[in-house]
Amino acid sequence: MCAINGIYAFAPGAPLPDPEECVAVRDAMTARGPDGHGLYRDPEGRLLLGHRRLSIIDLSEAAAQPMTSEGGDAVIVFNGEIYNYRQLREELRPNAGFRTESDTEVLLQLYRTEGVDGMRRLRGMFAFALWDRESCVLTLARDPHGIKPLYYCDEGGTFRFASSVRALVRGGRVSRDVDPEGVLGFLAWGSVPEPATLFRRVRSLPAGCTLQVKEGEVGSPRRYWSVAEVYATRAEPLPPSEVDRQVEAQVRDSVRLHLVADVPVGAFLSGGLDSAVLVGLASRAHPEPIRTVTLGFGEFRGRAEDEAPDAEEVARHFGTRHTTLTVSWDDVRSAMDCFLSAMDQPSVDGLNVYWVSWAVKQAGLKVALSGLGGDELFGTYPSYRSYPRLRRVGFLGRLPGADLALAGLGRIMKRRREKIRYLGRAVARPATTYHLLRGLFTPREIRQLLSPDLWQAGRVEAVIDRPVTEALQPRPAGPWAEVATAEQSLYMRNQLLRDADWASMAHSLEVRVPLVSAHLTESLGPVLAAWRGRLGKLPLGRAPRPALPPHLLHRRKTGFTLPLQRWVGSDHERGRALELPGWLLSAGATAAVARIFDGVASGRVHWSRAWSLIVLERLLGDVR
Repeated sequence: MCAINGIYAFAPGAPLPDPEECVAVRDAMTARGPDGHGLYRDPEGRLLLGHRRLSIIDLSEAAAQPMTSEGGDAVIVFNGEIYNYRQLREELRPNAGFRTESDTEVLLQLYRTEGVDGMRRLRGMFAFALWDRESCVLTLARDPHGIKPLYYCDEGGTFRFASSVRALVRGGRVSRDVDPEGVLGFLAWGSVPEPATLFRRVRSLPAGCTLQVKEGEVGSPRRYWSVAEVYATRAEPLPPSEVDRQVEAQVRDSVRLHLVADVPVGAFLSGGLDSAVLVGLASRAHPEPIRTVTLGFGEFRGRAEDEAPDAEEVARHFGTRHTTLTVSWDDVRSAMDCFLSAMDQPSVDGLNVYWVSWAVKQAGLKVALSGLGGDELFGTYPSYRSYPRLRRVGFLGRLPGADLALAGLGRIMKRRREKIRYLGRAVARPATTYHLLRGLFTPREIRQLLSPDLWQAGRVEAVIDRPVTEALQPRPAGPWAEVATAEQSLYMRNQLLRDADWASMAHSLEVRVPLVSAHLTESLGPVLAAWRGRLGKLPLGRAPRPALPPHLLHRRKTGFTLPLQRWVGSDHERGRALELPGWLLSAGATAAVARIFDGVASGRVHWSRAWSLIVLERLLGDVR
């Protein structure tokens, strides 16, 4: 795991890149790579590549980056890990000379041999930039699920990229003009849907895409893999025993690969099934007891929300070297500024990952496995049940008297009143149906908050419709496959994976996600979709040996959550939300904000709505 950045003066007459700017951007990401750094400058001075290193595979100086090919014709900077690099190395060896034991060199040789087609052979998480000196082409690529981030800016004949949005703009040459679609997208979803960011000129390279910059031209992102392509194929249901067999084989293989490292690999261990299964499989695949870490919250001790006792039972069951660290609400509150300073793009989530990553780092680890992705792959979110039902009743919103019926329902269900109002319009299309289930604010609520100019420039329907519509191309085979595609392509990618990246990197920790991989999606996605979630996570829960105790196999996961409601509802935080810049807020925003915070205080409104305004105020204030 590392941080990468670069500057390429691709247009004739563009000023040569400034090494001081490149170093400033690189070193703004020191937490991502505290173990070393490097800088490459093309002989003509038109290209600069920067790298910060977190040493995980091949710890020698020979594996440092930027890495140049043996013949000097190509240079790469790479963030991530290639878990099957040893197998690929043996396949490439007859036609390539290797000077290191690193996965970086394997990636460099694979791309030089097979180009973009080689991306499909990689099992790992990655974002890289490769410079071909002979053709003067800079190629950027990102892994299929978007586990690793990569942002870029094309401005004035100069192309810039980095692993972090904050770092990119801190170089001083990238416009800090706020993107209305980024703001509206955040308020609509609770995270900014890619490729948008909070800044007008900064884009995210979409997951599963490559992009090439040639002399005088910046190409468009080209997709080599998508979740929708996997779920577009309908499969026949297999017998449950065969599903169990395939799940065990594929997940076991994925865990085995995710243990590849030249430093110890540990694991997050909550009281949930996903992390318990990964720990069980990792324990059998690893020659020594693995390290596991649980984060407890002092105020939860002895209550149902406390996952530490179940996690400790799992640790004993599989014989791990276990550590439980406990934090208090005072700890969390006192570190809130550090947390918000680490947040790379606005999100209503990430606090739990930030603190769990802190705990793992305190335990002395640099790498940890996470169970992220299990709910998305096995279809155990409520959305997997609700979305197909809403799609089936979509016609009801067009029947005579539907408006009156929905208004009456809204009076009964006061906490959901605005979403009930939205229901009649939402179920007509997949995009708005999904937004009804996953969205933060409805379009009407956003309009009450934002200035007319920002509202019109942001085109809220576009930030709701476009991400879902694009994610569902080609069209998945049925409503269950649609929501599986949307959850993996939108919620998991734009929020969970993105938050896991910046929140763990703030502590110089590499988080690996064995349940998130193109190979696993391709092999198990259609198999599980054929059952439309009716098997739940039982096939996953039956994978480890020795088998999990029944009460742990069927335990309802509570998740590690923090009591943010009482904090965001305070008068101080209400005041911070009202400090959002005047160009952003509508004339009636004060009343709208008051309704939100009053609703949080009374329990009628979820705390995430108030929290989103606090986050937005802080991030806009940090960069302007």
